Amino acid sequence: MRHRINVTPHESQMPQLVTDCPRCGASKTTFDVTSSHYTGQMEHGWVMWFDVFCVCRNCNRTTTFILRLKEYETKDTVAQGGVQAIRGSVNDHFDVRGFQSLKDHVRNVPPEHLPLDIDSAFREGTTCLAVNCYNGAGTMFRLCIDHATRALLPEEDRNGLNRNIRRSLGLRMGWIFDNGILPESLRDLSSCVREDGNDGAHAGTLSKDDAEDLCDFTYVLLERLYTEPERVRLAEERRSLRRGFDAT
Repeated sequence: MRHRINVTPHESQMPQLVTDCPRCGASKTTFDVTSSHYTGQMEHGWVMWFDVFCVCRNCNRTTTFILRLKEYETKDTVAQGGVQAIRGSVNDHFDVRGFQSLKDHVRNVPPEHLPLDIDSAFREGTTCLAVNCYNGAGTMFRLCIDHATRALLPEEDRNGLNRNIRRSLGLRMGWIFDNGILPESLRDLSSCVREDGNDGAHAGTLSKDDAEDLCDFTYVLLERLYTEPERVRLAEERRSLRRGFDAT
C-alpha cells in the first residue's frame, strides 16, 4: 500500500518537475524541486545546466536530475536563485537531460588528443567499468588498443609479420614489442592482453581486476602514442610563435 504524501503550504510553493521516476518507475509523475546546483556549463552565453535535487511525490524518494535551460527569459531568475526560484512548472523552462546514477561514477577520463573513435571507445569502457560490466569494459579497452596498434604495423610483411599477427591483438602486441616499436617497459603491463584473446571479448569471464588492468594499460598506451607527441608538437608550435614574435 502506498502512503499518501501530505504537502504542506510551504512545500506546495516549491517548483515542480514532471518526468518519469527512475526510483519507482512511475510515468510522468510530479517531483518537488528542493535545491539545485549550476554545473558551470554554458552555451550561447545563456543556456545553463543544473543538477537538480528532487523528491518524487509517488514514492517519496529522491533523484538528482540534469536539466538544461531552454527559456531565454528565465536566465536571470535562475542565475540568481537557481532552479528553485521558479514558481510553478520547471518543464516550461528546462529540458530534462538525464539523472545522476552509478554510470556517472567514472574515475578515468581519456588521455588528451585522442582520435574521436578511440576517445569514444575509452569513455564507453570506463562507463562499463563504473557500473561493474567488466566484460563490456574489457571489450571496449581492447577495441582502443586494437585501433591504436594497427597503425603501428608496417605496410609490408617483414621480421615474421604475417596475416595471423595482423589479425590477432595478442600476437600483434608481441610482435610490436619484439621489434622495438613500443618500449620494453610497457611489456609487463601489456600482459592483460592475452595472445588467445581469452579475456572478456571472447570468453566473457573478466573480473574487476582484469578490467582495471586493461584500463590501466590502455590509458598508458594511448597517452604514449597520442598525448605525449601532441603535447610536444604544441610546445614546439608555441616556441616557434614566441621566437617569431621576438624577431618582429
